[in-house]
Amino acid sequence: MLVLGIETSCDETAASIVENGTSVLSNIIATSKEAFEHLGGVIPESAARRQVECILPVITQALTDAHITPKHIDAIAVTKGPGLLGSLLVGTTTARILASVWKKPLIGVHHTLGHLSSTFLQTTDMRQQTTDCFPLLALSVSGGHTELWYRESHIKGILLGQTRDDAAGEAFDKGASLLSLTYPGGPSIQKAAEHGNDHAYEFPLPLKAKPTLDFSFSGLKTALKYLLQSEEPLALRDVAASYQHAICRHLVDRIQKALKQYPDIREIHIVGGVSANAHLRTLLTQTIPDVPARFPLSLAYCTDNAAMIAAAGFFMTEKVA
Repeated sequence: MLVLGIETSCDETAASIVENGTSVLSNIIATSKEAFEHLGGVIPESAARRQVECILPVITQALTDAHITPKHIDAIAVTKGPGLLGSLLVGTTTARILASVWKKPLIGVHHTLGHLSSTFLQTTDMRQQTTDCFPLLALSVSGGHTELWYRESHIKGILLGQTRDDAAGEAFDKGASLLSLTYPGGPSIQKAAEHGNDHAYEFPLPLKAKPTLDFSFSGLKTALKYLLQSEEPLALRDVAASYQHAICRHLVDRIQKALKQYPDIREIHIVGGVSANAHLRTLLTQTIPDVPARFPLSLAYCTDNAAMIAAAGFFMTEKVA
């Protein structure tokens, strides 16, 4: 089954062709991040205008790269939310028109379910074993959300915890701003933290004594602000490394707590933009070596993309069938 995925929830304009929920035949992404880099964030109106210009060329390129025509497509999957309203309208309106003209079924996909499906994506040169991995523990972590899920199947799960304030990616963005680094904050802090001492400065562990599986990152941002206001000389790479470690430690701590409550977990899946962070990957595998951890096979599947939306659409269709 071939599914055309369309993703326009933020500043990306993306289209992808995915076969049977796993095999990526094409994955096209047009982004406006460079245009917003000096502004420190996305301007919704500008992002939507850019997406109107890009959406049809991106879809056309996805079909071309997959060596197919619209007649080969079995369904169209599109992000229905959450996201920026104007951006979502570009994607959903385009998808509705194409579904009507091409006479294809249309599947609305929740953005988080898309991310949760990204660990199952493969390409012809990147294969992973797809044995039964459920039930699994999934951490979906990005600039817009931070959620911990107990997943019983591809589309069935229980939300165990979520952020009470900032998302982890947002904490990286705000931290980068305080450190006068560029947007997006995750990659720039990771780069600044290279060769830094991640224990040079001590940050609190949020919700340490609480039984909840929720997250909280606002206190880390405040702690960084106070640290930068101190009179002692600070090494940027050490501050960046310590702040990055504090965010990742909090994420891993919640996972550890969840594993104690749900001993039947077979795998840990980390998805979303922050899943690309090298320190998070290393810290997780070192701290929890006994439970297999799976990340998206390509960094392109960590950030917003249409392949994950197509995959989720396929799994939703299979459930209906």
